[in-house]
This record gives sequence, C-alpha cells and structure tokens, in this order.
Amino acid sequence: MKPRDTLPDWSFHDQAGLARIINVSGTMTSLGASICVPEAVAAAAEILPHFVRIHELQARASEVIAGSTGSEAGFITASSSAGLTLSIAAAITGANPGRIERLPGDCGSGAEVVIQAGHLCDYGATIRQAIELAGGRVRPCGSVTQVLDYQVEANLNGNTAAGVFVISHHVVHYGQMPLARFVELCHGAGVPVIADAASEYDLKRFLAEGADLVIYSAHKFLGGPTAGIVAGSRDLVRAAYMQNMGIGRGMKVGKEGIYGAMAALRAWQLRDHAAIRRREREHLACWEEALAGFPGIAVRRVADPTGNPLERLEVAVDPTVAGASAAAVVQALAEGDPAVIVRDHEIELGRFQLDPCNVAAGQTRIVAERLREAFACAGSSGLPEPDLDRFRNGPVDGYRDWLA
Repeated sequence: MKPRDTLPDWSFHDQAGLARIINVSGTMTSLGASICVPEAVAAAAEILPHFVRIHELQARASEVIAGSTGSEAGFITASSSAGLTLSIAAAITGANPGRIERLPGDCGSGAEVVIQAGHLCDYGATIRQAIELAGGRVRPCGSVTQVLDYQVEANLNGNTAAGVFVISHHVVHYGQMPLARFVELCHGAGVPVIADAASEYDLKRFLAEGADLVIYSAHKFLGGPTAGIVAGSRDLVRAAYMQNMGIGRGMKVGKEGIYGAMAALRAWQLRDHAAIRRREREHLACWEEALAGFPGIAVRRVADPTGNPLERLEVAVDPTVAGASAAAVVQALAEGDPAVIVRDHEIELGRFQLDPCNVAAGQTRIVAERLREAFACAGSSGLPEPDLDRFRNGPVDGYRDWLA
C-alpha cells in the first residue's frame, strides 16, 4: 500500500508568515518536536479558561503517570531537561526546604554525580550543564570508548548524590555500561540512578531495570504539549517536585501543559502502534522507490539506536559518483519551498537519514519528488557544496543569527 496522494495543508504557515517545513528529521525540539495529538490539544484548550489548584492537578497527573509507567509517583515539569535538573536537585537535597532554598550555590558536600564519559552528550545544551544547574558536581567515569566496572565503583563514595544514565542517539553506543549493571553498582553503594529517556517509546522498561527516576518528554513520541515527565519512587519524585519552590520555579509548567500531558499519556495507551508502523514503512518504501537507480548512493533501512520500534532510511552518498556530497543534497532540500529537513547528525560521514514519524498528510510524495530533483541536479549541473564547518556549527549559528 502506497501513501495517499493528499495535498498538504499549508494554511497555518501562510497565514502566520512562517516558512513551510516538512520534518523528516524526527522529534527535534528545534522544529517543534512533534505534532500534538488531538486528545492533548483538546485537553489544553479545555483547561485554559479555568482556575485549578496546581498541587491537586499534579496529584492527578501523578496517578496517570503511575498507571502509564508502573512508577510509584510522578509529576509534570517544563521539559525533560528541566526534569533532569530537578531530579539531580532532589538527590542532593531530599525533601528539606532549607536545602532546596540554598541551591545551586550551597549544596553541601554530597553533590557529586557519576555519569559515563560517553553519556556526557549535547542535546541542544549539555548534560553537564543540566547537572550543574542543580549544583551537582559531575564525575565522569571511564572514557568515551570504554567504561569498566572499577571506573564507576571508584567514583561512588559518601559524596555521591546520584548516578545519571542517558538513553539517546546522541550518546556513544559502544563500550558503555548497560543500565542494569550501572544500577547494580550504584545501588550497591546506596546511590540512586536517574535515567534520561526523553525520546523513548518504552515507558516501563527503565524503571523495570532498576532506575529510581526516569525522565520522558511529553512532546516527542507521546505527541503532547511541551513538557517533561518525571516518574519513579515516591520519595524522590516528591523531593523533585518540591524543587519548584527553589530552582524549579523558572522551570514551571502551566495548567495546560500538565493537563495536555496527562491526555497524551492516556492516548498513548490506546494508540494503534502497529498501524503507525505500517504507515511509516509506506513512507520509507516511497522514498526507496524515488531513489532507485541514482548512481553513487546507497540506501538502507536502519533501526533506531536506542531500541525504539522505528526504522529510518539512511542515504549514503559517494560524491565522486553522485556529483555532489550528502551535505550539498541536504542543503538543497532545506533551501526549497517547502523546506525538507532531514536527519543530518552523521553528515560528516557522507550520509543522512529520513525519519518517517512526523510526516503529515500529503508530504511523503513531496519528499520523494524533492529527493529525485536534488540527485538529478547533482548528476547533471551539480549542487553548491556547503562549508562542513557551517554544518557543524549550525546549532549555535541559529542563535547567533537570530535578530542579528
């Protein structure tokens, strides 16, 4: 079955004066993360005209989170990055309001945070900074290519507040310790483990593997409003929630974010995941067909590196045969109207990926046509070659160029 030939609706972008975009990059914050599910949109709209007691609403959210994740408790915060910082703070202060008030400058001696060196990644900001915002002192373990048991054990002591484990395509995917073993070593020293699982499908696995707190994004695969979800043991969740009277004040979430995230969690339990996978495979098949026959490119489906039930289409480009580099093709796709934004984190290796999870109605065929146009142009007149340093520095240049 092929994707339906539906015309995309660009009315919002045109009326708002915003660039038309087709997102084949994934659940990226810089593009708005995901398309909010109707249930979450309705919930946010429903609660906005009303006053509620936020503590009461968060208590109801805790019940929904517990039911969805198997946790003892949970709460909603501004983002998954905020959730990580608040969780670190909770491990440092516990539920002591006096200590909460003194963060991040005066957090005492027990504020060290162990983390594998290959997990000190950047997801738009650095994990290190998210930890330090709470007053935590980062203790990296091992190297980016190898972490052994003794290297973690050597960093666990009476000053250790928590261990942090990151599940993300941004981390190093070899030579690092698996979560179950990391938990075993940390728990052996009486240290809780916080798992950053912002962009993960499985809402129960990481708690089942022993993590004490797990942080998810509400606005990625769940399709909720911009928010973070903290789930785990009741005592640590309560301590993390209490950070809202301290450093968490600037990370607060509104009533619409809480209620919308609750609706997204409920909708996730009812979603037809098998049907979604079928549609995603239709998108991939369409793009594979579009790229067939072009010289100098190799196309293959690749599994998500963290185990999410999702495949992407990897396009590897040999510029000596194709006539242009992968970076030139990516630039041409992004500069068109609509802009087609691909997953380009491996562009320096001569390849990019097409992610099907956020493709809206009518967009699949447009992506296929734009791919054919770009590679046809590469093979005939050629494409302008971009500066790879510009690609590498793109995230920070976006901020530097804003209102410049």
